Amino acid sequence: MENLSPKARHVAIEEEAAEQRLDNFLFRILKGVPKSHVYRLLRTGQVRVNGGRVKPDYRLQVADEIRLPPVRQAETARPSLPGSRQLAALRKAILFEDSQLLVLNKPAGVAVHGGSGISFGVIEALRIMRPEEHSLELVHRLDRETSGCLMVAKKRSVLRTLHAAWREGRVGKCYLALLSGRWQGGEQRVHLTLEKNVLQSGERRVRVSDAGKESESRFRPLQLFEDATLVEVAILTGRTHQIRVHASHLGHPVVGDDKYGRRDINRRFYASGLKRMFLHAQSLAFTHPGSGESLRMNAPLDDSLQEVLDRLGNSS
Repeated sequence: MENLSPKARHVAIEEEAAEQRLDNFLFRILKGVPKSHVYRLLRTGQVRVNGGRVKPDYRLQVADEIRLPPVRQAETARPSLPGSRQLAALRKAILFEDSQLLVLNKPAGVAVHGGSGISFGVIEALRIMRPEEHSLELVHRLDRETSGCLMVAKKRSVLRTLHAAWREGRVGKCYLALLSGRWQGGEQRVHLTLEKNVLQSGERRVRVSDAGKESESRFRPLQLFEDATLVEVAILTGRTHQIRVHASHLGHPVVGDDKYGRRDINRRFYASGLKRMFLHAQSLAFTHPGSGESLRMNAPLDDSLQEVLDRLGNSS
């Protein structure tokens, strides 16, 4: 069944919603409306902020007034909830927690949030685990198949502070990636303009394009194997699929990457025991928004990725 809003309505933005992207805010309040339709409403000017058109990435401000047109919202079934084993795994994955934020080592294969056929993600599970916390929000995101450091804010003020630090490049982000082929030379910086596209299926694809946004990564080789290289990657910007596209552009795609990698290489590594893409958010370095203390969070590789490295080392 569907519900149809009978007429346009207006929503005033309060403190709790300030600094959110407009599109993310709309996804939350227009539950059951396909994302493609939400973007169409924005593109055609049917959604307006303070009487004017704005882009999807507009950051909401306190007292902004949003006009929402009549829209059909599907009645959604009650989502399934994470089981006790899944909740236990997330509890075990917590690296740091205090009254203001939480950092965990996100397992591979777990989405950061529900949607697009996914009943729940990390943030929904954390809200079940911490029912007393009413403002849990993701500070950033990781791809579903990427493991490693994920930061969650417990207060809206903390979220705004960390978002500002993220945008201004004051958060250090390092990844471990296994790339196909033997790396030649030492450290290398990659500067490319990347453009994000959403296919009709909803799949996100990123390509190198003059029409895109600036991106920068620093690749540092750590260990050479016979037909692969373990690298540390510092991302100096935070574009979608940045490391994966940069690595592929260099001719050394991330092993196990089914979107930007090579099928023949992936099949060879799968046959030798790799179970997923070898990309791991190893560390986050930032200033604590409350105490001002400099923190560095390190997430260890899971056993499956460490076993891949051990096998490669033994065969080299």
